[in-house]
Amino acid sequence: MYNKSTLIKNSSGLHARPASEFIACAKQFDSKITIGRKDSEENANAKSIIMLLSLGLGKGETVEICATGEDETKAVDMLIELIESGFGEI
Repeated sequence: MYNKSTLIKNSSGLHARPASEFIACAKQFDSKITIGRKDSEENANAKSIIMLLSLGLGKGETVEICATGEDETKAVDMLIELIESGFGEI
């Protein structure tokens, strides 16, 4: 298991368009990947748009991405990088 945290910078958080990009990136990996608020037990499957949007992750929230599998490190690092890029919105 490998995990990392980052801060959401987008003014509207992980709304539909960035969430779609996030899901598309997560689906490239074989690992099981989850995302959730840091220090919260509520997590979502990072490959499910409905589950991700149900978290309602907004600007300024710290999220933790966790992966388990052969490509776990690469998966988490790429998803963290994507969030930190602001999805081209900032």
